[in-house]
Amino acid sequence: MTTFTSTLPDEIIKQLNEMSGKLAIPKNKIIEKALKIYLDQLVRAEYIKSYSTALEDQDILTIAEEGMADYLKQLEDETM
Repeated sequence: MTTFTSTLPDEIIKQLNEMSGKLAIPKNKIIEKALKIYLDQLVRAEYIKSYSTALEDQDILTIAEEGMADYLKQLEDETM
């Protein structure tokens, strides 16, 4: 595991200390979990942005519609 040193605003440190004491969880674990959640949200935001971009691309929409038509045909063939 790598050591990381940073500075944080006093108010955040105060909240971190309070929550760490209240929950009996080490501060580094709270920071680790919070950072993991934030990074996951950034990844989701990238996906949303890429889908929004694809929505505006007519070529991508055409490919998706063709793929969906093929998929529906496969479903119909399997249910017969």
